[in-house]
Amino acid sequence: MTHIKIDLYSDTLTKPTPEMRRFACEAEVGDEQKGEDPSVNELQRTVAELLGKEAALYLPSGTMCNQIALAVHCRPGDLVLLDRTAHPLSSEAGGTAVLAGATMYPIDGRLGMFTAEQLADAMRAPTRYRPPIRVVSIEQTTNGPGGRIWPLEQIRGVCDLAHERRGKTHMDGARLLNASVASGIPASEYAATLDSLWIDLSKGLGAPVGAVLAGTAKFIHEAWQWKQRIGGAMRQAGIIAAAGTYALRHHVERLAEDHQNAKRFAERISGAPGIAVDPDAVETNMVRFDIAETGLTSTEFADRLLEEEGVRVSTPDWTALRAVPHLGITEADVDAAAASVRALAERVKKNG
Repeated sequence: MTHIKIDLYSDTLTKPTPEMRRFACEAEVGDEQKGEDPSVNELQRTVAELLGKEAALYLPSGTMCNQIALAVHCRPGDLVLLDRTAHPLSSEAGGTAVLAGATMYPIDGRLGMFTAEQLADAMRAPTRYRPPIRVVSIEQTTNGPGGRIWPLEQIRGVCDLAHERRGKTHMDGARLLNASVASGIPASEYAATLDSLWIDLSKGLGAPVGAVLAGTAKFIHEAWQWKQRIGGAMRQAGIIAAAGTYALRHHVERLAEDHQNAKRFAERISGAPGIAVDPDAVETNMVRFDIAETGLTSTEFADRLLEEEGVRVSTPDWTALRAVPHLGITEADVDAAAASVRALAERVKKNG
């Protein structure tokens, strides 16, 4: 097995810090299904307050947050409108069709974001023949397009139109706190016009497990029912929930370091032969770059980068690669990884 020296595959690769581990081990616990785990309850209160919502629910994953939210909002046969690159459409195994009986309808946005005008074109008036459009879902930051930030006014415009046309609004907020730190806009402002949203704890925040879904008290009551339906009782979950609380207290502002490292990586690979990257397009912790001019596919380039240099990145498209600095990746790691990308690009050019 190839040894990975520097892993920029995703921010899901973060590991709990020693301080987080100690905090989690000392957490008070109880039966979270009965609402008796004080550490789970504290995390849920913290996230509800952070997002300006009435209530919140701790869940094992962000994918479960998306699926439960859409199941609460939808009835069988409904449509969910979202960008064509969005995670529930591309990476959740068709869960919405299975659990909610709803259909995903993709909008061809720009960089993972669509406009109110595009939404207006898609949200046609209901008829007896046309399935109801029940939910409009957005993703902050955009994943596939590389960590781009939805502008606040664009979110408000999309949500206002969706509500005018009797739709619900949902945010996949896996990296909402990255957007908040980068823009200086509080997470509660981004959340204000959303009926439901969630934040992830196990990406840049560095907790080992979980995400927290938020909305009205009625919404969360129904979300609890769906959690029960799909086997989500976690019992003494405070030992992992406490890690999330620690992350929210200590690891939010440090996300700026990941953003700086992403920009640094992009600047250092810019100009390498066959590499196309725009450092000015790096808004948060993701760097998306294209290697089409090297003559290799993304998989070929990534495999060689790992085998020859010990650096791992992901391959979101045929000739696109993605690098994601995260907790545990230092500035020196970023410089070394960038040097490895440049070195491989030079070898590919030299050998034709």
